[in-house]
Amino acid sequence: MVIDALKNSAATEKLHSAFKQVFDYVKTHDLAKFDLGRIELDGERLYINIAEVQGKEKNEAVLETHNNYIDIQFPLNGEEIYAWESRSLLVHPRQVYNVKEDITFYTDKAALYFKLTPGKFAVFFPEDGHAPCIGQEKIKKAIAKVRIEESKIDYDK
Repeated sequence: MVIDALKNSAATEKLHSAFKQVFDYVKTHDLAKFDLGRIELDGERLYINIAEVQGKEKNEAVLETHNNYIDIQFPLNGEEIYAWESRSLLVHPRQVYNVKEDITFYTDKAALYFKLTPGKFAVFFPEDGHAPCIGQEKIKKAIAKVRIEESKIDYDK
């Protein structure tokens, strides 16, 4: 996981060949003014979802992981709290991996909570269990979905 300010994205951009494209797009577009929906950057390899959800309480937040995509999450209004736990410590899946949605939900509890505001971001790799959308207000956010490159890890084992 990476947590940082958007102005410091240069170091994070080196972690994946598509990250720079995401950060350049986010920095040059006012995503808070965008309608909800998907922004195509490179087909299924790279896209951004603009979403708006009602914030939830910490006890309602559910940890999730993805096998094929990295999430880069950008709050666009107010504040958003996230929960995190290492995937290696998640042992209670709520259901089997959903291949179509690339997601597994867990009933395990998080080890860490942190808050982001506009101008900051969090990167969640397949190794990161995360529970987004914790807060009191309606949360508008951008979620970049970056297809992982060659993975040597079989997350279903």
